[in-house]
Amino acid sequence: MTKENNPVREPRKYRVSLVEQKTERVVWQRHFTKTLLWLSVIAAVLIGAALVWCLIAFTPLRTTIPGYPDARTRNMAVQNALKIDSLERVITRWDLYAENLRRVVAGEQPINIDSVLRVKSPVDSLPADAAALAQRDSLLRQEVARSSQSSQDGKGRKAPIEGRHFIPPLKGVVSAEYDPLKHPYLDISAPAGSPVVSVLDGTVVFAGWSDEMGYTIGVQHAGDILTFYKRNQKLLKAVGDKVTAGTSIALVGQTGSAENATSGDHLHFELWYGGEPVNPVQYINF
Repeated sequence: MTKENNPVREPRKYRVSLVEQKTERVVWQRHFTKTLLWLSVIAAVLIGAALVWCLIAFTPLRTTIPGYPDARTRNMAVQNALKIDSLERVITRWDLYAENLRRVVAGEQPINIDSVLRVKSPVDSLPADAAALAQRDSLLRQEVARSSQSSQDGKGRKAPIEGRHFIPPLKGVVSAEYDPLKHPYLDISAPAGSPVVSVLDGTVVFAGWSDEMGYTIGVQHAGDILTFYKRNQKLLKAVGDKVTAGTSIALVGQTGSAENATSGDHLHFELWYGGEPVNPVQYINF
């Protein structure tokens, strides 16, 4: 066979034309083959997919996808995470407060709350489970009860509360009197920022924030005496600090959400003896 008898078949070509109806003038036309057509379709699909991906990835259109978190959802997630972290810190502080109170009663060195909260896992220093916490709380209550009974029987080694020289915690006016049932503490009104001082020598066993009572500080004194200073504007001492009578430990404010008989800036002052609240007016000259 010769080359002339077997000619090479050329691929079929197609044409797309745009023709004016009245004059039949060809306005636009394009020639193509099947291979070129498929390549063009594939390229168009890829380019279209790339454009759609760019629109979804780099524009606000991505928020229209069902299940995609929008700015409001992410903001709520952040706020919830902050609230959970705050609640965990409050729970940790109260657990440490109970542990510190037990240590002070037993004559041991208190734990520094601020240093414990800086570590990654503060609960490692606490009992492993709720049963251990309950047991420690029970032992603490028994110890306080024994100390109280010992003081009442006159067998304790520490001086009774009547023999102590107290310093007024604040220079102000008693705006709400002590009531053993409805109001077992005093409210002392004073200008904001006035210094609050420790009434006796002692050790700070609690210093932190409470949503109900605001900035609160508690001081353990000798003779089974415990004092609390609440609703402060700012705390000046930390847990474990040794304080002397008359040392400034806080500044007067009006923090916390608890309803109170006194409005305006004031100090919420509590005096505890033998595990029970007592009337500060009987021992302190305000």
